[in-house]
Amino acid sequence: MQFITRTGFAGAVCAAGLLLANIAHSHDASQHLAVNDDGGRDCTRLLASGNPDYPPYLWPAEDGSNHLIGAAADFLQRVGEAAGIVIEVVNTGSWGRVQQHMREGGIDMIAGAFFTVPRLEYMDYFYPAFQGTRTVIWTKDNIDINYRQWSDLRGLEGLTVINNSFGQGFDTYAAQNLMIREVPSLEQGLKMLDRDRGEYLIYEEFPGKAFAARENIDGIRSYDVPVSEESLYLTMSHKSPCNTGALRGRIAQALFKLVNDDVMTDMLEASISRWSAGTN
Repeated sequence: MQFITRTGFAGAVCAAGLLLANIAHSHDASQHLAVNDDGGRDCTRLLASGNPDYPPYLWPAEDGSNHLIGAAADFLQRVGEAAGIVIEVVNTGSWGRVQQHMREGGIDMIAGAFFTVPRLEYMDYFYPAFQGTRTVIWTKDNIDINYRQWSDLRGLEGLTVINNSFGQGFDTYAAQNLMIREVPSLEQGLKMLDRDRGEYLIYEEFPGKAFAARENIDGIRSYDVPVSEESLYLTMSHKSPCNTGALRGRIAQALFKLVNDDVMTDMLEASISRWSAGTN
């Protein structure tokens, strides 16, 4: 997602620090790739990642394992079991870094991505989607921007997390008409909003509420009218040596059955409780 950005020096410093931290994660990602005795990829074991700022779907485990946990990780691992493979979901850094790993083939899959046309250049989408989401506008609770439609955001300074997408339609409109500053993480975006360093924040409803509650960030509100309603998909990198028709077919069949069985409902409820309790 591209925006007209107005990032200051402090934001650049924060982004630079985040980039240095994520370089270490990028090295870790390649070390997790399973190989056979002859040095070729072992496609019975896949490596996946996702947005680490995404409770209750994904967030970093605190046990030193470098894994991501949450409903999306649980779902992807169930897909792997049904397809006869092991899928490890690891933390490879920020959402921007995760997408770069997919472009380069450093990971095999993403556990939850919205559909955009540019992403088709480097990854395949599995259908059907495994979860629906709502993206909403957040402001301080003592401010009412009377949001009803996208054009209500024109002339206001917005915030969002770097490399996020909120659907092809809104992404295109935002790039052409809105002033939105990209920040490294949801936590930073919420804190900037609280400190009046932005007039609104764009983020998904469920993860936004979960994160604000656990971090004791109050004094903010979301608006009933969504910016967009999008679906979350499992995806596979074009550069993955394991991206074959046979394996994609097995994963797609497993996905279809689990979606029909509605297993995400229970997984989501369990992950909400897990996140709220702060346990791994």
